[in-house]
Amino acid sequence: MAGIGCSLSFGSNITTSLLVVRTHHGGTTTGKTLHRSSLAVRADISYVDAEEAQKLVAAEGYKILDVRDKTQYGRAHIKDCYHVPLFIENEDNDFGTVIKRTVHNNFSGLFFGIPFTKPNPEFVQSVKNQLSPKSKLLLVCQEGLRSAGAAQKLEAAGYENLACITSGLQSVKPDTFESVGSYELQNAGKAGLVTIQGKISAVLGTVLVCAYLFITLFPDQAEKLFQLVPSS
Repeated sequence: MAGIGCSLSFGSNITTSLLVVRTHHGGTTTGKTLHRSSLAVRADISYVDAEEAQKLVAAEGYKILDVRDKTQYGRAHIKDCYHVPLFIENEDNDFGTVIKRTVHNNFSGLFFGIPFTKPNPEFVQSVKNQLSPKSKLLLVCQEGLRSAGAAQKLEAAGYENLACITSGLQSVKPDTFESVGSYELQNAGKAGLVTIQGKISAVLGTVLVCAYLFITLFPDQAEKLFQLVPSS
């Protein structure tokens, strides 16, 4: 009786394979299809609060990667962190970009101090140049959105130990991390006219209160002042 040898043939780009039975006489018999699933190992991105983040750094050796733009980073950042911005300033000079930049600078830039940016095409490579994919990384930004986006890019690039601070540095209480800069970490995103809005309101309020008291306490003098105002 002829012996029978078995071999399995698998294709690298297919999700099914055939069981091929080869006999000693050189014939082949095809058996039923064997199904297999395509497996991909993906890392879990952890979202933690500021206190949990502090423990990751102190106890588990996580390195801090700040992905904010250079303006916010310059105002305040965690000491000894790495900095690779997810977005960089857009200085392109094509007609469409110039129009968008002008509109942005006259509104969002003026009132909120937000720079006109574009995605950093070298983000992942810049991180790889400084930090191995084996590194444990705590990603931080101001509100939590950019760090989440950066984590997804790094996960796709092979980084497996990633964490982000939920709601970003704006939720970090003073002295949670040692910081560098002239701002508190939670205030590093505040800029533009909105930062002095409260001061303007306080000055106007004081002027109105003083005017009311003057009119109430010195009605005769107030009336004489009104008479000096030229009528329209």
